[in-house]
Amino acid sequence: MEGRLLLENGVELKGVWRGAQDVEVTGEVVFNTSMMGYQEILTDPSYAGQIVTMTYPEIGNYGTNVDDVESSKIHCRALVVRELSEIASNFKSNKSLEQYLIDEGIACLSEVDTRALTRQLREKGAMKGTFLKSDEDAAAAKARIDGFDYEGVDWSQTVTGLQKGEDYPGPKNKKVAVLDFGTKSNILRLLSTYAEVEVFRPDQLDAAGLEAFDGFFLSNGPGDPAAVDTVLPLIRAMLDTGKPIFGICLGHQLLSLALGGKTFKLKFGHHGANHPVKNLLQDTVEVSSQNHGFAVDATSFPDELGVIPTHINLNDQSLAGLMLKDRPVYSIQYHPEAAPGPHDSRYLFDRFKADLGV
Repeated sequence: MEGRLLLENGVELKGVWRGAQDVEVTGEVVFNTSMMGYQEILTDPSYAGQIVTMTYPEIGNYGTNVDDVESSKIHCRALVVRELSEIASNFKSNKSLEQYLIDEGIACLSEVDTRALTRQLREKGAMKGTFLKSDEDAAAAKARIDGFDYEGVDWSQTVTGLQKGEDYPGPKNKKVAVLDFGTKSNILRLLSTYAEVEVFRPDQLDAAGLEAFDGFFLSNGPGDPAAVDTVLPLIRAMLDTGKPIFGICLGHQLLSLALGGKTFKLKFGHHGANHPVKNLLQDTVEVSSQNHGFAVDATSFPDELGVIPTHINLNDQSLAGLMLKDRPVYSIQYHPEAAPGPHDSRYLFDRFKADLGV
C-alpha cells in the first residue's frame, strides 16, 4: 500500500507502507547513520517519541532474533528505510524485520528517498512528521503534527521502570544504584559483571537511601533533559555523598544540569555508530556510538565546581564528556556500551569498576 511522510515544513516523501497498518504515526523525524544494529536501535528507549530514518539503503537483511534487543519492546514511533529486505539470512534469525514490526505494532515506510530526507533534516534540522495513507488529506495530517510536542516533554516517564536489576545478577561485593531514565540492557549487563545492580525509577529513590550503595549510575534516556528537572535534587544528594557517579547520555546531561550547567537542542542530533570523539586526557580518538538530540554547553559551568571537559565530538566540537577535579564523578555524551557500535570506549566501565574498589 502506498504511503507518505509529511514533514512539518510541508515536504512530502512517497513510499510504501509496511509493518503494522492500522496505526497512527506522528513524531520527531531523525536519521541514524549506522550500517547495522537496526534491532538494537529500534529497542533503544532513547528513541521514544521519534521516527527513525536509516541512511543505509538496505535494512532487514539479517532478520531479527531474541538476543539483539536493548529493552523489552520497540520504542521509536516508526521506521523509514530505502529498502526493507524481504530476505532474512542469518543463523540467529527467527523472524523477518517486517514481521517483527507487525508483531510490535510499528509501522514502516519503505521505498523512500532517504538521501533526500536526510538532506532535509541536515539543512532544516530535526522536524516533526507524520505518516499518511495514500488517500489521506495533508491538511488533516498537518493538524497531527501541530498537536505533537517533542521538546519540553519528559519522555523518560514513558520508558522508565522497564528493567529489573534481578534480571542481571552480579557479585554482591559492591552495590550500584542505577537511576533509570530508559536504560539499555547492555549497560546493565556490563555493570553486573562486577557489581550488584539495583534499578530505580527516578521517583523510587530518595536521598535517605543513598548510603546503602557504593556508587551511582545515571542512565541514558530520551528527550529534553530540561524537562526532567525534578530529579536534580536527588543527583545533587548523590554528589554530596562523595561516592563514584557515572552518567551516560541523558544521565550526562542531567548530571551537568545538577552541576549548574545548561543544555541546548542540537540542529539534527547525533545518531549513529561512527562518530569520532577525542579523548582530551589521553590525546586519542575513539569511534563512538551516539544517540541524542541535546547537548551540554561546556562554557556554562560555575568555575568553582571544578568541571573538566574530557571528550569532545570531532564532528561539531560539542562537549562529549566531563569529570570533576576532586571527586570520582564523570559522564559521557555517547554510548560506551555500544550495542550497536564499536567498543573503543569500554574502558569507561573499567574506570567505574576501579572507582568502586572492585
